[in-house]
Amino acid sequence: MFERIRTARERLRGHANVTPVMTCRTLDESVGAEVFFKCENLQRAGAFKFRGAFNAISQLTDEQRDRGIITYSSGNHAQAVALVGRLLRVRTTVVMPGNAPKVKRAATEAYGATVIDYDPEKTTREEIANILKTEHGYTIIPPFDHLDIIAGQGTAAFELFEEVKALDMLLVPCGGGGLLSGSAIAAKSIEPTCRVIGIEPELADDATKSFHTKTLHTVKNPPTIADGTRTPSLGELTFPLVLQHVDDMRTVSETAIVEAVQFLFYRMKMVVEPSGALGVAALLSAEVSATGRVGVIISGGNIDGDLMSKILSSGKKRP
Repeated sequence: MFERIRTARERLRGHANVTPVMTCRTLDESVGAEVFFKCENLQRAGAFKFRGAFNAISQLTDEQRDRGIITYSSGNHAQAVALVGRLLRVRTTVVMPGNAPKVKRAATEAYGATVIDYDPEKTTREEIANILKTEHGYTIIPPFDHLDIIAGQGTAAFELFEEVKALDMLLVPCGGGGLLSGSAIAAKSIEPTCRVIGIEPELADDATKSFHTKTLHTVKNPPTIADGTRTPSLGELTFPLVLQHVDDMRTVSETAIVEAVQFLFYRMKMVVEPSGALGVAALLSAEVSATGRVGVIISGGNIDGDLMSKILSSGKKRP
């Protein structure tokens, strides 16, 4: 699988941004470690999802491209697929929940995708996508449970190691597990002693339960502020990969997530969505005890202005 990630790294060259790695002395002093942030909030379309989407869609046959593609996503994968579809001139349809963040839906439509609404209380996005696939002959580009998607996402960690070399620990947000499994495979292949920890919200802890029980758990429509982690469960591919390559899973509270978004904004001048701030939340809340050199994947920065304003004006603000 690491060879797939290495190949994806070359395929993405010149198309995906090589996002910057940033540091923060204030955080280092607070947690007692040297922390390196891989800033995928500065990736094309505002999140790491561009990596997997481009890696997968660019390998489709001409016939598949002519028929068009379909995906399902609450936002970041939707935007990424829509943008890649525009770049590669592939007709794109996206199934999105009616409560998806406005900024993500607007961007998806602006990239030229057709958006199909659905009510997650009444049906599933997979069901709708499969119906449309049968009707129109679309190729489904799933948000995480696909080897080319996983390989593409793993290039973020690959680049982080290329720049900072050795890491003792890597913290990665977890929704459906594409980024986590890809990052863990890259980390373990490059630095076998690096401890990889997936981070979830307490309210969306399906992957954490699955990891610790070795049985797949589902949490349907969790009410977390971190909308990118509302995926009900890990996938058929990502679950075993997480079990094989990840060292631990931890959860963080909604309060910790809010404080992490505030910290990143006020101290590092970065706009980061709640899902993207999970690793920072784990450090600031001491849910993870950091030592040595720690990598943190900041997975995305797509957040509605109204939500950001609410977060910045709420609760305690870290200095």
